Amino acid sequence: MSVRGKKVLVLGLSKSGIAAAKFAKKHGADVFLTEYNDVTTKEQSDKVKMLEDMGIHVEYNGHSDLFIKKSDLAVTSPGIPPQSPIIKKVRAEQIPVISELELAYRECDIPFIIITGTNGKTTTTSLTHHILSKKLRTEACGNIGTPPCLVADENLDYFVCEASSFQLDMSSSLKPYIAVWTNFTPDHIDWHNGLENYFNAKARVFRDPQTAKYCILNAKDPKLLAFSKEINGKLFMFGDNVGDNCCFVRDGSIIYKQDGKEEEIIKICECPLIGDHNYQNIECAIICAKLVGLDNEIIKQAIIEFRAPAHRLEKIAQKGGIAFYNDSKATNPEASIVAINSFDNKNVVLIAGGRDKNTDLKEFCESVKSHISTVILIGEAADRFDQNLRKYDFTNIKRTKTLQEAVDLGISINPDVILLSPACASFDMFNSYEHRGDVFRDYVLSRI
Repeated sequence: MSVRGKKVLVLGLSKSGIAAAKFAKKHGADVFLTEYNDVTTKEQSDKVKMLEDMGIHVEYNGHSDLFIKKSDLAVTSPGIPPQSPIIKKVRAEQIPVISELELAYRECDIPFIIITGTNGKTTTTSLTHHILSKKLRTEACGNIGTPPCLVADENLDYFVCEASSFQLDMSSSLKPYIAVWTNFTPDHIDWHNGLENYFNAKARVFRDPQTAKYCILNAKDPKLLAFSKEINGKLFMFGDNVGDNCCFVRDGSIIYKQDGKEEEIIKICECPLIGDHNYQNIECAIICAKLVGLDNEIIKQAIIEFRAPAHRLEKIAQKGGIAFYNDSKATNPEASIVAINSFDNKNVVLIAGGRDKNTDLKEFCESVKSHISTVILIGEAADRFDQNLRKYDFTNIKRTKTLQEAVDLGISINPDVILLSPACASFDMFNSYEHRGDVFRDYVLSRI
């Protein structure tokens, strides 16, 4: 359904909501944007004025029946849960609700490369865009920060779109050219009202009638390996040598196989990203690049040039034999385990702690025992992490009051690696995980 001549209701004065409103207006819709919260800052007021100057109707501090009724379509922001009163109210009026991602798909002819998964989406999206942009006109968009509607009228060959379960759940006709599923672990269960609903939201673009032309799944993930048997699109697996179409590591090299024919793309020692999870991210990007026709040398050189997104096992410095890694994005133990397991046969100091999520720490402690020489704990969670580590017979634990003191102590130990991978939220000491990572990076650079 084209939006031209239709009444389109946009929910939320968010980045994606504003992009959807402007895009729908440009494509001939009569647009009504409704925001639940009051407008209290000059920045918000400026956004409202900008939209109104474009002829978009805007209300805030509540949702009125005038805006909602007789709408032909509603476009929701990713942060609004499907159980929210406004979604229920809109659906009670028999108004279809879609994502901003779905709106862009319906109104433009640019093919989508969709990248979803519980972890690894941002790195894989960034790397795939980086490689493809060497020869093609692409835009990294979606959950990575740029709404697709913001760039949907540009002359692009492909969207490379990081898609959350929230966005896919509200995308009822999206049929990508390529769909990548990096992994599946429990997350956002409350938002989706159950683990199976969370899985099904991500599975949309891998199931008919929305099945992508090419489906890329993780062979190391038992749930996704089992799900691969249901795929009707052309299937590629990564992480293991499975079937005739796959990408995997063998003898220190990443191998790409299509229709049974193998090609070496790059040696592991040439990759700037470390750890098995990052090698899997690289494999995903390689498959995407090969499927859109890039040659091996371009792919290899682009991988070599790539740098990890900030706060995701990001190498920020090397000084005096110590490598410093910022993994502040690791806000739960599962994410920290991935980073910790990336280091073998190294003397590693781990800085962990923050606001505790009270998740089970058994696997975290076992990973620490196998890969970490010293743990420095900070923040509110320090006591519980200390108790659990000692419970599992890891005792080389130190405590500091600040992140800066932890860095100083780590440097004095003179290890091979100092790794910030907190396994906790940041809000006891910082505004966000980005703020925490920035403080770590700035202080490390000030010390060396």
